[in-house]
Amino acid sequence: MPVSKRPRLIVLAALAAGGLSACSSTERAAPAPIPVALPKPVPAPTFQGPVLTGEGTCTAPAPVGAAAIEIGIGECDLVRLKGKPPTDVLVGEGRAGREVQVLYNEPGAKELYFFVNNRLDRIVK
Repeated sequence: MPVSKRPRLIVLAALAAGGLSACSSTERAAPAPIPVALPKPVPAPTFQGPVLTGEGTCTAPAPVGAAAIEIGIGECDLVRLKGKPPTDVLVGEGRAGREVQVLYNEPGAKELYFFVNNRLDRIVK
């Protein structure tokens, strides 16, 4: 073998020996698993009283309770206080649970009532 290739072979042999020495190192035991607490399921929102159907009718007669249209009244309380069925009702499920939009076309204006879990949340006139 020519002299010029020998140093290269020595370097390669040293690198190979160093790489193999890493394989003979002592193994460590895997760390103990950390217990992970699973999040508790969020309970389904609850609400009381009759609710509106998609056709604008109540599932049961509304008990006399609310005296005025204000935040917090029930869906059927609104219909009872208005004295007439709504123009349109949209019933759906959102992040907070049951979400209902009730539209009344009044002379000269529209009124939109937003309910979350059978409680009036906001009014847009």
